[in-house]
Amino acid sequence: MTSKMMTKALRTSLNVGELAAGQPLDVPLFTFKGTDSRAPKVYVQANVHGAEVQGNAVIYQLMNLLEGLDILGDIVFAPLANPLGINQKSGEFTLGRFDPITGVNWNREYLDHKIDIAAWYEQHQNLSNDELIMSFKATLTEACYTKLQQPWGITTGHRLAVSLQSLAHQADIVLDLHTGPKSCKHLYCPEYDIDSVKFFSIPYSLIIPNSFGGAMDEAAFCPWWQLTDHAASKGRHFEVPVAAFTLELASQERIDMADALVDANGILAYLSHRGVIKKPVLPAEMPRYGCYLKDYKKFHAPQSGMVEYCATVGEPLLAGEPLVNILRLDLYGSDKALTPLSLDKDCVPILHFASASVHQGTELYKVMTNVFEL
Repeated sequence: MTSKMMTKALRTSLNVGELAAGQPLDVPLFTFKGTDSRAPKVYVQANVHGAEVQGNAVIYQLMNLLEGLDILGDIVFAPLANPLGINQKSGEFTLGRFDPITGVNWNREYLDHKIDIAAWYEQHQNLSNDELIMSFKATLTEACYTKLQQPWGITTGHRLAVSLQSLAHQADIVLDLHTGPKSCKHLYCPEYDIDSVKFFSIPYSLIIPNSFGGAMDEAAFCPWWQLTDHAASKGRHFEVPVAAFTLELASQERIDMADALVDANGILAYLSHRGVIKKPVLPAEMPRYGCYLKDYKKFHAPQSGMVEYCATVGEPLLAGEPLVNILRLDLYGSDKALTPLSLDKDCVPILHFASASVHQGTELYKVMTNVFEL
C-alpha cells in the first residue's frame, strides 16, 4: 500500500472528454493556495503533446520545492494534460502530436476569441483599471464555457484545448511546458515581455509578435496585448496584465529528473520575481540569446533518404558548415549516393526531426538566424 504524505497541494481533476466506450478523460489538477489575494495567479500545464513528457518531471520537482516555501499567489498545475495523446502509442513510440480523428495539432486547437476590441473597450472604458481587467478576464472565460456548451458540439481536440484554456484565462501567469523532437531548450516569449527571459534557465528565446497562431501562450496573451494596445491608442496606458510563455524543455520521449530540477528552479526564479512566492530566488547565471520569430527558419529535405544530422542543437553553426548528410543507397555508384548539405548563413540549430528516414519535404531542422544576446 502506498503511504500518503502531507502536502500543500489540493488534488482535483478536469474532465476533457470521453472515450468511445464511455471512459472519462480526466486531467489531474494540483492547486497550491496562496496567502495574498493581490499576488499573481499561476497556471502551469504539461504534456499536451503525448511524447513531450519532461514537463511532467518539471512540475513534480516544482511542486516538491513549493512544499517548503511561503506561497503568496495561487498556483494550479495540470500535468498529463492530454490523456488521449499520451496513450496514443505505436510500438515503442508515442504518436500524440496530432488529434487522430481530425489530424490537427493538439497545440493549435485553442479558441481564437476574435473580440471586437474597439467595441468592447467603448462599452467598458469607464471602469477602473482593476475593474476593466476583471471584466475582460470574465469575458474570455465565459467565451470558453460558451464554446464548450454550444449545441452543435465541438471536436475532441477543441474540447480538450478549450477546457484547458478556461483554466489558463483565470491566471495572470501561464506556462505551457513542451519539448521538441531532438531539441535544445528554448523559450517562446512575447515581445512586450522580453525582459522576463533572463529569469528562466533556458539559453535561447524566440521573441513572438502579437498574432494568434493557435497555441496556448498566444491564446493567453494575445487578447490582453490587443486590449492594452487599443487602450493606449485612446490615451490610457497600463501594462499587459497577463504573462504567457511556452517552455521547450529539450527532447521528447525523455525524463531527466536532475535536469527537471534545473528548470524548476528557473521557473521559481521567475515566480519569485513576480511576487508569487515570498522567498527571493536568483536566476541562474548563464548566457542567453534570442531571435525574432520571423528569423526562426525551417529547413526542409530537398530529397528523400537516410539522414545523418551533423549540426548539434544549441551550438552556433557557421555558413557552409555541414548541416546534414543524405544517404541514398539506391543511387550507390553515383555521386548522388551521399549528399552533404549546408546553409548559406550563420545560425543556431534549435531542433531537428527525430527520425533518420525522411521523405522529400520533411522539416529537418529549425534554426535561429540574426541571433542577438539578451
